Order: sequence, then structure tokens, then C-alpha cells
Amino acid sequence: MRYFTALLLLVALGTPALAQQDPLYAQYINNPILLNPAYAGLNDNFNANVAYRNQWGGFDGNPVTFNFNSHISLVDNKVGAGLLVSQDKLGIIKNTEIQAAFSYKLPLDESRTFSFGMQAGFVNFRANYNDLNIPDADRDDIAFSANENISKPNLGAGIILKSDRYLLGASVPRLLSTTITASSTGQKFELYKQHFYFFGSYVIFLNENIRLKPSALVRAVGGSPVSMDLNFNFNFNEKFTAGIFTRNFAAYGLQLQAKLGNNIKLGYIFELPTGNSVGTRFLTHEIMLGTTTPVFDFHDRSVSTF
Repeated sequence: MRYFTALLLLVALGTPALAQQDPLYAQYINNPILLNPAYAGLNDNFNANVAYRNQWGGFDGNPVTFNFNSHISLVDNKVGAGLLVSQDKLGIIKNTEIQAAFSYKLPLDESRTFSFGMQAGFVNFRANYNDLNIPDADRDDIAFSANENISKPNLGAGIILKSDRYLLGASVPRLLSTTITASSTGQKFELYKQHFYFFGSYVIFLNENIRLKPSALVRAVGGSPVSMDLNFNFNFNEKFTAGIFTRNFAAYGLQLQAKLGNNIKLGYIFELPTGNSVGTRFLTHEIMLGTTTPVFDFHDRSVSTF
């Protein structure tokens, strides 16, 4: 297959302190449960979303991410529950996660709600050496003698403060730093480090039909620079959303979303890296299809800002 992937894997297996980064989600503000379990059921409805992200298309071993999530408000909108399934592939390395999320919602007044959430599940790490195009001189290398298939438990936590005008959140989706041992070499390396997320968004009503929704997401992990996404979206008639965003001023993108009928939403992201990233030849596309719909009598029938 790819020498880039082989090099990446050898560095990972040979460097105990290297931890894999979390997948990137440009549509985080439209689907916050991906990063924060406190969002489970927070909009007092049933929600289901499926998304696909092809990052840096044309780049050898480029990241490809698929995720499905569903969550619902229960017990007279006092608690929330959800399920998250994701798969992140980088060359021959594949990470699959299944998480169950739970939240408790505490109304502070008529417009503000504080939510605390937890998630629990497992992470499965796989490395398939059979997909590598290994030179004949290296075929007997012990590092390629056995595929990896390792599962580890996971816990995560988050908090959110929500009102009609703003959304603020902080979370650690993986509280457990995960170390695994390579079966072929016996070497240990970190599969994950704790990632800290902080996001916020605010709605500005420009007139009866147009809203401006700026938002920001900060990612922090030990041993890596702090990363920040900045988004500026306009919503028209509560049906169409269009905006622009940047990640660390090294990548720029266009964000579009349309409401199809009363309950279906379709979102699309086009992302263009710059020379400070991987170069403008490797484009990123992300698409999401979701639904938000009331199921129980106590669910909210009004249009939710977040």
C-alpha cells in the first residue's frame, strides 16, 4: 500500500509518548454530542445524525471518519440518553468507538439550563499490516509480524450551560489515557491522551428573518499546540444556514445547512487547507444528515436555536 502509512505506523509503535489525536468535526456546533455528552437530550427532542468526513482527499493514508449518534430527552425533559458510534481510519490504522451517553438537566430559570453528562464505552484499535506494501528486505521485520486488535474501556464527562441566545460547554470525552502494548514487539505506546474541549456560540438577531451565529471551539491536549476553530454562520428564515470558518488560520472552509421539511436537516462542509497545513491540493469534504423531532408529549415543538 503506502510508504507514508508504514512510516507513520513505525513512528507510532516506536515512540511511547505519541498519542493519537481525536477526529476533527467541523460541524460540531450543529451536533455537539460528538464532543460533549452533556448535550444528550438537551434540546428536548429525539435526535439522530449520521456523518461522513473525508479529510485531505488525495493524500496517502488520509483520515476518513464516519459517525452515527442518536439521543433523546426523557423523564419530563429532566434527563437525556444517547448512543455514539464512530470509526476513524488513518492508513492501515482504524479506531472504532461505541459510547453510551447520559445527562442530567437542571433548569436555572425560564431560559437557562445547566446540563452535566457522562459517557462510557470502549475504543477498539486495529492495525492491518497486510495492507502495507512492504519492501522485500523488510518482510521479516518483527514489527510487521502480527496485526493489532486491541480494545480498551472509556469514560468521558462534560458540562453545558444553554439559553435561548447562547451555548457554552466544556468536556473531556476520554478521561482515561490509554496505553497499549504492540503484540509484535512488546513495546508500549499511548493510544489516546486526554483531550479537553471548550466551545461557545451566541445568536445575534439581525432582523426577523436573519440571525448571525458566531461560535468557537478550543481543543487542548498535552504535548500538542492548542487548536481553535472560529465559525461565522448566518441563518435565514430558520431553514437555511451558510457561513465560513477557519481552523488555526491554516485551513478555511464553507459551511452550508438546509432544513428539508419540518424535521430533516442536511449539512455540508468544504474545507481548504493552506500551505501552513498540508497544501491546497488536498481538499476536505464533510456531509451530515440528521433529524430532530418530538416523540413524547413533553418534548419541545418550537424551533430550537441550539
